[in-house]
Amino acid sequence: MVRSTAIVNLVTTAPLSGRRAEAARNDDRILESARAVFIADPSAPISAVAKHAGVGISALYRRYESKEALLHELAATSLNRYIETVEAALADEGDPWQVFVDFTHRVIDTDTQSLAQRLAGTFTPTPELYEAAQRGQDLNIVLFDRTMNAGVLRSDLTVGDMGLMLEMVMTVRVSDRDRTQQLRHRYLDLLLDAMHNTDAARLPGPPPTWAELAERWQTDTD
Repeated sequence: MVRSTAIVNLVTTAPLSGRRAEAARNDDRILESARAVFIADPSAPISAVAKHAGVGISALYRRYESKEALLHELAATSLNRYIETVEAALADEGDPWQVFVDFTHRVIDTDTQSLAQRLAGTFTPTPELYEAAQRGQDLNIVLFDRTMNAGVLRSDLTVGDMGLMLEMVMTVRVSDRDRTQQLRHRYLDLLLDAMHNTDAARLPGPPPTWAELAERWQTDTD
C-alpha cells in the first residue's frame, strides 16, 4: 500500500536512529527533487527525479513503487502545506485585509500553487487527495468570506477567483529562482490592489465554479 504521510501527521517523541534519519533525509530530498523536476516538466520520467536527488533509482523505487505513487505523495505534501497556511491565516485575528495579503504572499513562498497548475490532469487523484483538497477549499471559503464580510474585497469576487489568481501568479517563472519569487510577489501585489478596489467596474463573465476547477484533475482515462 502506498504511503500518504502528508495527509496524516504522525508525531513521535523518540529521536530517529542513524539509518532511519538518513532514510528520512533521502525522502525529503526525493520529494523536493520531484517538486522541482515535475514543475519543470510534468511528463519527466521518475529516473530524472532520482538523478536530481542524487539517489539510485532502486532507492527511489523502495520508497515509491511508481511515478503515480510519487505524484500522489507530492500532491499530498503540497496540500498539507497549503492547509497549514490557511489555518494559520484563520487563527490570525489581526486586520482582515492585512491577514489576507499576508496569507497570499505565504502561499507564493510555499510554492504550492505551482504544483496545482502543473500537475492537474497528469495523474488520477486518490479519494484521500480529494478529501484533502475539499478540506483546503472549505478553509478557503471561511477565509474568503471573513475577508469579504469585512468589506475589503470587491463585491463581485468569489473564492474561485482567489484560487485562480494565485495559480496565475505562480506561472511567472524565469531562470533564477530568487528573481522568480521577487516577480511573483510583484505581480501578486498588483492583483491584490485590483481585488481591494471596491469601487471598480464589475468584472465580465461569471466567476469559476468549484466543478470547473476540480474537473481539471480528471485524466483522459477517467
